[in-house]
Amino acid sequence: MREKTGSAGDLARLLPDMTAWRRHLHMHPELSFREVRTSAWIAERLREFGCDEVRTGVGGTGVVAVIRGSRPGPAIALRADIDALPIQDEKDVPYRSTVPGVMHACGHDAHTAALLGVAAHYAAKRNGMAGERRLIFQPAEEMTPGGAVGMIEGGALDGVSAIYGVHLWTPLPVGTVASAPGPVMATEDEFELEFRGRGGHGGMPHETVDAIAAGAAFVQGVQTIVSRSVDPLEPAVVSIGMFHAGSAPNIIAEVCRLSGTVRTFDMNVRERVRERLQASAEAVCRQFGAEYSLDWRHGYPPVVNDEREAERFFAVARGLFGEEAVRRIRPFMTSEDFAYYLQRVPGCFMFVGAGNAECGAAWPHHHPRFDIDERAMLQAARLLVAMAEHRAEEAASA
Repeated sequence: MREKTGSAGDLARLLPDMTAWRRHLHMHPELSFREVRTSAWIAERLREFGCDEVRTGVGGTGVVAVIRGSRPGPAIALRADIDALPIQDEKDVPYRSTVPGVMHACGHDAHTAALLGVAAHYAAKRNGMAGERRLIFQPAEEMTPGGAVGMIEGGALDGVSAIYGVHLWTPLPVGTVASAPGPVMATEDEFELEFRGRGGHGGMPHETVDAIAAGAAFVQGVQTIVSRSVDPLEPAVVSIGMFHAGSAPNIIAEVCRLSGTVRTFDMNVRERVRERLQASAEAVCRQFGAEYSLDWRHGYPPVVNDEREAERFFAVARGLFGEEAVRRIRPFMTSEDFAYYLQRVPGCFMFVGAGNAECGAAWPHHHPRFDIDERAMLQAARLLVAMAEHRAEEAASA
């Protein structure tokens, strides 16, 4: 496999621009479904590059750019997410977020900057390029129901033969890349559960129905769902993240509210966990004489890489970065709405190492001091271009 002629050097020359773009976005983050200024700024850059089409307002605040080559070939989509998180930026850097309580704490600013670099590269190299490159700048990856569905409904994948995306990943050291065939990220479902009892005096509990006791029994019992109701060879996680009840030490709480998340890879396991969780709530209510209400929100499906496209990743990445830099990643119990694209067309979601303690890129994703080694953007851009070119060359030779 070879990269498109000149692409490595061309993209390397764009790294200072990518860095400047990333830092601008980092300083001016916007939350999911609110990326109005962000998408306008992206569209302005794309028009400056001379893309053949730039559509805004796709799926709400998404942007889709099209660059057509001079030779016939497939339409290949490349995607970046553009939204930030409700986290206060605690880094001491010149490009620290200027928006109180909002920051890019997961690398989406760098994903966007890398894809802008890819757009600038292709806009300058369309002569001789085969087919079409569809550049998708997607809002709201961080908040269900996510932005991918709206982008698809807005035509972002119409006529597309394959799609590729990257996630800059600080648990991996800069200079490495990783992916795997099949499931690589989990489903993400959330639930809110309310137990209702009968409040009263803390010294006369026999006259009450203690909602805290019901909630506590549920939390204890639900831990056995994974160990006793799920095949031990099937990964699953049930986590209770919030538990709220009571107003004073001498009052039996009438209401207990809790919420949590469920992560799985298999859709049957996903449904099995939901059924068992609801059955556990019913059993607790029978035991304590309480009532309950359950609000279950289906989140993203699992990210499942196409087998052939994952093979393409390993071939392309080894050719680009060398055997020692390429890893087969274990599946994560985190989630990503790139899953929806992969349900429609073949593709591969890839991880690009961005961790480096020497430059402060050692904090986990979603941490107030999160940062990346910005050199990872060049690797991400090179990988996206090389994947697209390999796919186009394969189509041309078929």
